[in-house]
Amino acid sequence: MSLFKRIVNKIMNQPEEEQPDVTKLADQLRDADLDYKFAQLFTHSGGFFNYCADESEALQTLNQIIKIEHISDVFCYDPDLKNFLDVIKTPYSEQLTENNDAAFITCEYLIAFDGRIMLSHNNILHYHSSRLPSKIIIMANVSQIASNLNEAMMKVKRAGNLKNLTSISGSQSKLDTPNKDNTKLFLLLLED
Repeated sequence: MSLFKRIVNKIMNQPEEEQPDVTKLADQLRDADLDYKFAQLFTHSGGFFNYCADESEALQTLNQIIKIEHISDVFCYDPDLKNFLDVIKTPYSEQLTENNDAAFITCEYLIAFDGRIMLSHNNILHYHSSRLPSKIIIMANVSQIASNLNEAMMKVKRAGNLKNLTSISGSQSKLDTPNKDNTKLFLLLLED
């Protein structure tokens, strides 16, 4: 088991009462590696962090999430992600509907400063993030971690043509108003 994976497992098993305030935690992690800092702050905000060494492990983790969460209809329009759902035989729709009990999407960047996830039109089409189902599964790569919002915005500006920018965080986040109190945010983080 890699050092990063052991650290993530330690984070995931940390009792809630021992978790410090997010601003104190961010300050404590000021000099930490970006991936470690993001994982800590993302899980602190209520997100479910899943490190995946490769696509095979990501597929297994996705399948487990879908079974455990009793997901039956997924909003997913990304062609690569639809392939994952086809393999595990999970129904999906390319447009967001009332019947969707989960969304399986990509993201633009993972913000290490506060554990948020930046989304755009590329990830959620024209829908507002508040309209997404209560279970959101995001697939991202380690290279998408940005140190802060300014760095992510500079990268977005360089890429051009991105619209409908927003960010989401776990249901326990105190930094902003979370999507919904019962939102479950799962991240499948893949090595590049």
